[in-house]
Amino acid sequence: MTNNTDNVYILVLYYSRHGHVKLLADQIALGIESAGLEARLRTVPAISAVCEATDAEIPDKGDIYCSAEDLAQCSGLLMGSPTRFGNMAAPLKYFIDGTANLWLSGQLIDKPAGVFTSSSSLHGGQESTLLSMMLPLLHQGMVIAGVPYSETALTSTHSGGTPYGSSHVENNCLSSEEIQICRSHGRRIAMLASKLRTEF
Repeated sequence: MTNNTDNVYILVLYYSRHGHVKLLADQIALGIESAGLEARLRTVPAISAVCEATDAEIPDKGDIYCSAEDLAQCSGLLMGSPTRFGNMAAPLKYFIDGTANLWLSGQLIDKPAGVFTSSSSLHGGQESTLLSMMLPLLHQGMVIAGVPYSETALTSTHSGGTPYGSSHVENNCLSSEEIQICRSHGRRIAMLASKLRTEF
Protein backbone atom coordinates (compact mmCIF):
# COMPACT_ATOMS: atom_id res chain seq x y z
CA MET A 1 0.00 0.00 0.00
CA THR A 2 1.14 3.54 -0.69
CA ASN A 3 0.70 6.79 1.17
CA ASN A 4 -0.71 8.56 -1.90
CA THR A 5 -3.98 10.16 -0.80
CA ASP A 6 -5.29 10.76 -4.34
CA ASN A 7 -8.40 8.79 -5.29
CA VAL A 8 -8.70 7.02 -1.93
CA TYR A 9 -11.96 5.08 -1.75
CA ILE A 10 -13.67 2.18 -0.02
CA LEU A 11 -15.23 -0.27 -2.45
CA VAL A 12 -18.76 -1.38 -1.54
CA LEU A 13 -19.12 -4.47 -3.70
CA TYR A 14 -22.44 -6.29 -3.63
CA TYR A 15 -24.97 -8.47 -5.41
CA SER A 16 -28.65 -7.76 -4.78
CA ARG A 17 -31.36 -9.77 -6.52
CA HIS A 18 -34.40 -8.09 -4.96
CA GLY A 19 -32.87 -4.88 -3.60
CA HIS A 20 -32.41 -5.79 0.08
CA VAL A 21 -28.61 -5.98 -0.03
CA LYS A 22 -28.60 -2.72 -2.01
CA LEU A 23 -30.38 -1.05 0.93
CA LEU A 24 -27.56 -2.18 3.21
CA ALA A 25 -24.91 -1.04 0.73
CA ASP A 26 -26.39 2.46 0.59
CA GLN A 27 -26.34 2.82 4.39
CA ILE A 28 -22.81 1.43 4.61
CA ALA A 29 -21.75 4.02 2.01
CA LEU A 30 -23.15 6.78 4.21
CA GLY A 31 -21.05 5.47 7.09
CA ILE A 32 -17.92 5.49 4.93
CA GLU A 33 -18.58 9.04 3.79
CA SER A 34 -19.16 10.20 7.38
CA ALA A 35 -15.51 9.24 8.00
CA GLY A 36 -14.38 11.46 5.13
CA LEU A 37 -13.65 8.85 2.45
CA GLU A 38 -15.32 8.14 -0.88
CA ALA A 39 -17.67 5.15 -1.03
CA ARG A 40 -17.53 3.53 -4.47
CA LEU A 41 -20.65 1.38 -4.99
CA ARG A 42 -20.27 -1.48 -7.46
CA THR A 43 -22.31 -4.58 -8.25
CA VAL A 44 -21.82 -7.74 -10.31
CA PRO A 45 -23.93 -9.18 -13.16
CA ALA A 46 -26.21 -12.16 -12.73
CA ILE A 47 -24.91 -15.42 -14.18
CA SER A 48 -26.41 -18.56 -15.66
CA ALA A 49 -25.40 -21.74 -13.89
CA VAL A 50 -25.90 -23.57 -17.18
CA CYS A 51 -23.60 -21.61 -19.49
CA GLU A 52 -21.97 -19.02 -17.17
CA ALA A 53 -23.28 -16.27 -19.45
CA THR A 54 -23.41 -12.86 -17.81
CA ASP A 55 -25.67 -9.87 -18.24
CA ALA A 56 -24.96 -7.01 -20.61
CA GLU A 57 -21.75 -5.08 -19.94
CA ILE A 58 -23.60 -2.07 -18.54
CA PRO A 59 -26.65 -2.50 -16.28
CA ASP A 60 -29.90 -0.79 -17.27
CA LYS A 61 -30.13 0.96 -13.89
CA GLY A 62 -28.38 1.19 -10.54
CA ASP A 63 -24.68 0.90 -9.79
CA ILE A 64 -22.26 -0.14 -12.50
CA TYR A 65 -20.45 -3.47 -12.54
CA CYS A 66 -17.23 -3.84 -10.62
CA SER A 67 -13.99 -4.11 -12.55
CA ALA A 68 -10.79 -5.82 -11.47
CA GLU A 69 -9.24 -2.35 -11.27
CA ASP A 70 -11.98 -1.12 -8.90
CA LEU A 71 -11.04 -3.93 -6.54
CA ALA A 72 -7.27 -3.69 -6.99
CA GLN A 73 -7.12 0.06 -6.34
CA CYS A 74 -9.48 0.25 -3.35
CA SER A 75 -8.20 1.22 0.10
CA GLY A 76 -10.74 -1.04 1.79
CA LEU A 77 -13.65 -3.32 0.91
CA LEU A 78 -17.14 -4.04 2.14
CA MET A 79 -18.67 -7.00 0.32
CA GLY A 80 -22.35 -7.94 0.43
CA SER A 81 -24.58 -10.75 -0.77
CA PRO A 82 -27.95 -12.29 0.03
CA THR A 83 -27.79 -15.65 1.74
CA ARG A 84 -27.88 -18.71 -0.52
CA PHE A 85 -28.10 -21.81 1.68
CA GLY A 86 -25.71 -20.21 4.16
CA ASN A 87 -23.28 -18.96 1.53
CA MET A 88 -22.83 -16.02 -0.82
CA ALA A 89 -24.82 -15.87 -4.05
CA ALA A 90 -23.31 -17.40 -7.19
CA PRO A 91 -22.82 -14.11 -9.10
CA LEU A 92 -20.60 -12.65 -6.37
CA LYS A 93 -18.75 -15.94 -5.93
CA TYR A 94 -18.14 -16.05 -9.70
CA PHE A 95 -16.61 -12.57 -9.58
CA ILE A 96 -14.42 -13.34 -6.55
CA ASP A 97 -13.25 -16.63 -8.07
CA GLY A 98 -11.87 -14.58 -10.96
CA THR A 99 -9.50 -12.53 -8.80
CA ALA A 100 -6.56 -14.95 -8.66
CA ASN A 101 -4.34 -12.38 -10.37
CA LEU A 102 -4.88 -10.01 -7.43
CA TRP A 103 -3.89 -12.82 -5.07
CA LEU A 104 -0.75 -13.50 -7.10
CA SER A 105 0.26 -9.83 -7.08
CA GLY A 106 -0.73 -9.27 -3.43
CA GLN A 107 -2.62 -6.08 -4.24
CA LEU A 108 -5.21 -6.55 -1.49
CA ILE A 109 -2.80 -7.46 1.32
CA ASP A 110 -3.23 -5.39 4.51
CA LYS A 111 -6.36 -3.60 3.30
CA PRO A 112 -9.36 -3.71 5.70
CA ALA A 113 -12.47 -5.61 4.68
CA GLY A 114 -15.91 -6.39 6.03
CA VAL A 115 -18.97 -8.33 4.86
CA PHE A 116 -22.74 -7.87 4.92
CA THR A 117 -25.82 -9.92 4.03
CA SER A 118 -29.60 -10.24 4.11
CA SER A 119 -31.97 -13.15 4.51
CA SER A 120 -35.72 -13.66 4.31
CA SER A 121 -35.98 -15.02 7.86
CA LEU A 122 -34.34 -14.32 11.22
CA HIS A 123 -32.43 -17.60 11.24
CA GLY A 124 -31.87 -17.77 7.50
CA GLY A 125 -28.13 -18.42 7.47
CA GLN A 126 -26.83 -14.89 7.97
CA GLU A 127 -23.87 -15.75 10.19
CA SER A 128 -22.64 -18.69 8.10
CA THR A 129 -22.94 -16.52 4.99
CA LEU A 130 -20.88 -13.75 6.60
CA LEU A 131 -18.23 -16.16 7.84
CA SER A 132 -17.94 -17.96 4.50
CA MET A 133 -17.65 -14.63 2.66
CA MET A 134 -14.59 -13.83 4.76
CA LEU A 135 -12.64 -16.86 3.52
CA PRO A 136 -11.55 -15.57 0.08
CA LEU A 137 -10.74 -12.19 1.63
CA LEU A 138 -8.45 -13.88 4.15
CA HIS A 139 -6.73 -15.68 1.27
CA GLN A 140 -6.18 -12.27 -0.32
CA GLY A 141 -4.41 -11.12 2.84
CA MET A 142 -7.06 -8.60 3.81
CA VAL A 143 -7.62 -7.49 7.40
CA ILE A 144 -11.15 -8.53 8.42
CA ALA A 145 -13.16 -6.22 10.66
CA GLY A 146 -16.67 -6.84 11.93
CA VAL A 147 -18.89 -4.78 14.21
CA PRO A 148 -17.70 -4.53 17.84
CA TYR A 149 -20.12 -4.51 20.76
CA SER A 150 -19.26 -0.88 21.40
CA GLU A 151 -21.98 -0.45 18.75
CA THR A 152 -24.96 -0.52 21.11
CA ALA A 153 -27.45 -1.41 18.37
CA LEU A 154 -26.03 -4.94 18.40
CA THR A 155 -27.57 -5.58 21.80
CA SER A 156 -30.94 -3.98 21.01
CA THR A 157 -31.66 -5.24 17.49
CA HIS A 158 -34.61 -7.60 16.96
CA SER A 159 -33.81 -8.13 13.29
CA GLY A 160 -30.42 -7.95 11.53
CA GLY A 161 -26.97 -7.10 12.78
CA THR A 162 -24.15 -9.37 13.98
CA PRO A 163 -20.57 -8.93 15.23
CA TYR A 164 -19.49 -10.67 11.99
CA GLY A 165 -20.98 -7.92 9.84
CA SER A 166 -24.02 -5.86 8.98
CA SER A 167 -27.19 -7.75 8.07
CA HIS A 168 -30.89 -7.36 7.41
CA VAL A 169 -33.98 -9.50 7.88
CA GLU A 170 -35.87 -8.77 4.69
CA ASN A 171 -39.03 -6.72 4.89
CA ASN A 172 -40.09 -3.41 3.42
CA CYS A 173 -37.42 -1.29 5.08
CA LEU A 174 -34.34 -1.43 7.27
CA SER A 175 -34.88 -1.15 11.02
CA SER A 176 -33.27 1.76 12.86
CA GLU A 177 -30.82 -0.67 14.46
CA GLU A 178 -29.86 -2.18 11.11
CA ILE A 179 -29.21 1.30 9.73
CA GLN A 180 -27.09 2.23 12.75
CA ILE A 181 -25.04 -0.97 12.46
CA CYS A 182 -24.48 -0.45 8.72
CA ARG A 183 -23.26 3.09 9.20
CA SER A 184 -21.03 2.08 12.08
CA HIS A 185 -19.54 -0.75 10.00
CA GLY A 186 -18.86 1.52 7.03
CA ARG A 187 -17.31 4.17 9.25
CA ARG A 188 -15.08 1.59 10.95
CA ILE A 189 -13.69 0.21 7.68
CA ALA A 190 -13.02 3.75 6.45
CA MET A 191 -11.22 4.70 9.66
CA LEU A 192 -9.15 1.51 9.57
CA ALA A 193 -8.25 2.16 5.94
CA SER A 194 -7.00 5.63 6.83
CA LYS A 195 -4.92 4.28 9.70
CA LEU A 196 -3.49 1.34 7.76
CA ARG A 197 -2.46 3.56 4.86
CA THR A 198 -0.16 5.48 7.21
CA GLU A 199 1.45 2.25 8.48
CA PHE A 200 2.46 0.64 5.17
